[in-house]
Amino acid sequence: MINPKNSNHPCAFPQLDPETILNLVESVLGLSCNNLCRQLNSYINRVYELETVDGKGLVVKFYRPGRWSKAALQDEHDFLLELNVQEIPVVPPLTLQNHETLGEYNNLYFCVFPRCGGRSYDEFDEDQWLEIGRLLGRCHAVGAVHPAKDRITMTPDHSTKDQIIFILESDVIPQQHLATSFSDLCQELLSEIAPLFEEIPLGRIHGDCHFSNIIYRPDESFFLIDFDDMVMGTPIQDLWMLLPGTPQESLLEIDFFLEGYETFHHFNRRSLNLIEPLRAMRFLHYIAWLTHQYVADGAAPIVPGFGSAEYWKTEIADLQDQLKRIRKTDKALGNMM
Repeated sequence: MINPKNSNHPCAFPQLDPETILNLVESVLGLSCNNLCRQLNSYINRVYELETVDGKGLVVKFYRPGRWSKAALQDEHDFLLELNVQEIPVVPPLTLQNHETLGEYNNLYFCVFPRCGGRSYDEFDEDQWLEIGRLLGRCHAVGAVHPAKDRITMTPDHSTKDQIIFILESDVIPQQHLATSFSDLCQELLSEIAPLFEEIPLGRIHGDCHFSNIIYRPDESFFLIDFDDMVMGTPIQDLWMLLPGTPQESLLEIDFFLEGYETFHHFNRRSLNLIEPLRAMRFLHYIAWLTHQYVADGAAPIVPGFGSAEYWKTEIADLQDQLKRIRKTDKALGNMM
């Protein structure tokens, strides 16, 4: 999640070589590693797989500089530790020799996790939708106990507004007429969706709950991983990216999910109306994330042509289509509401 408050002057990662990483992890954990140091896929952070001499797998994560404050990173760790105490299947960070979970090296914050293997699914069957509902219901029940101290609030008037400002002030839209069109469209979108979030309860949620962040371990359960984008938000955010289609195309899946979810936590069914607004907010979140990469590293390599006139024309057209979808009167959810 792009947080301009914490990333006014982002910078690229300093050099991390295998010897430095291995020595650092050995010193903070007080153990010995073998020579394995394999970089794992992560577009934002730097993540490496290690292994102790007795064969235990470790994963060390170096957080992108300037993205989150120390307090915000501690919010993530505290949430994971609270969930783990309640025996909710997550992977909490290991405690370092200084009795903390968050380390610091060369102006980088980092943490170490036990390696947790498993497989992800592209779709769930009915029993799995019930299980995912129970998992997220338990997670959100813990998340509702108290707010995060320094995480952003995922609503149009907070996170999305800040992301739009960040994009426009970063000068990644060099064509003035496109910058004006993008700005005007974003303001129109915010005016449309902001009232829908009024009086919707917020709590600590995963924030980036898609199939790759849910893994299945045979003879155990689904595990929820990678809380890097944890926010204060509405629980529906942790459902909509898992759905196979639009809300009206996913009524059966929503029904099974809610059956499991409401076993452990109340679900505000009015928030089902937020799925399409949240999809629009996701569009803007992704653009802001690419902007952050461009400002920090001088490029956004996963999207060739980022910042070009054609790129912005496409993004503006996509947001216009999404705004039209939001404005359609949708009564297909019927008595689910």
